[in-house]
Amino acid sequence: MPDNDMPADLPAAPKKSITIIKAGRHWIFKHFFEDKEVFKELADYYDKDDYRFVLKTPGERNLALKLLERRGFEVALVENSRGYVVKLSRQSRYAGVLKNSLAQIETNEWRVFLMKDLAAVKEALRQGAKLVEVDVQF
Repeated sequence: MPDNDMPADLPAAPKKSITIIKAGRHWIFKHFFEDKEVFKELADYYDKDDYRFVLKTPGERNLALKLLERRGFEVALVENSRGYVVKLSRQSRYAGVLKNSLAQIETNEWRVFLMKDLAAVKEALRQGAKLVEVDVQF
């Protein structure tokens, strides 16, 4: 076998996945890009105050979706946030949940978080959060 050929039994590198979730009239997602070129291509959509990307129109959403797919990402487009929203009592520690959230609202009793993907939901539940079973507007 020539030196530059890869053995056939090596697995392909798994695609990195990104979940883009509709929240209100916008679509949002959070991801740390190791490739700074990808970040630069999406920089116009980055909200540095909330550490997330915000796509305000269907055109921006479609453009970001195509760019991410061309760069090898597996993109899940979620139009309904149900299943991605968790809550913690206001007395609970929440830094770990906040880190993996896209948005947060507070009530007198609860901190409610829109999580960035299903893995983040699972981790939040492990940390004591409860899944919110109703639609929440962020």
